[in-house]
Amino acid sequence: MAQNPERRAALVNAAIEVLAREGARGLTFRAVDVEANVPKGTASNYFPSRDDLFDQVGKRIHERLGPDPSVVEESGRKPQNLELAIEYMQGLFGRITRDRTGYLALQELRLEAVRRPELRTTLTRTISENLKRDIGFHLDSGLPGDRSTVLMLYLAMNALIVEHLTLPGVLEGVDTERLVADLVTRAVATPDA
Repeated sequence: MAQNPERRAALVNAAIEVLAREGARGLTFRAVDVEANVPKGTASNYFPSRDDLFDQVGKRIHERLGPDPSVVEESGRKPQNLELAIEYMQGLFGRITRDRTGYLALQELRLEAVRRPELRTTLTRTISENLKRDIGFHLDSGLPGDRSTVLMLYLAMNALIVEHLTLPGVLEGVDTERLVADLVTRAVATPDA
């Protein structure tokens, strides 16, 4: 198997583009070769199977959509309050909106996981680990709210992002920054608040 890390990364990024644009059925080695502008057969030299390519795409998408570690580090020095929780969620929404292709490719992977048990297992593990990490980060950092708060934000933000990226006309005229702030505020509100 070929070992050039830069070429492998370029092929995975090309696969993300193809997946977002063409769906899982359009994600072929040839389509990746064309998207990456490399000789025919290059992708198949780097990935032994489509399943391996799907796995690599899933890992890369999560890297692309994740927060910049320096931003997280800087945020750790701020008061862990409602305003910071809102800032985190608005940052998440902004990152994903800027990498629309990455998020749409992730949704295509989710759909393909319905048909591919191996992909379902891998994707479930990756997303579950990320959610567990996010819950741990939230609780350990002292941000307001509990485990349930993080789960509600996870679900609400995913729905908002899917709506915004797939059918933007549905939310036309909605101030998404304000909406995210309202979501966070309501999710962390205590019954006594």
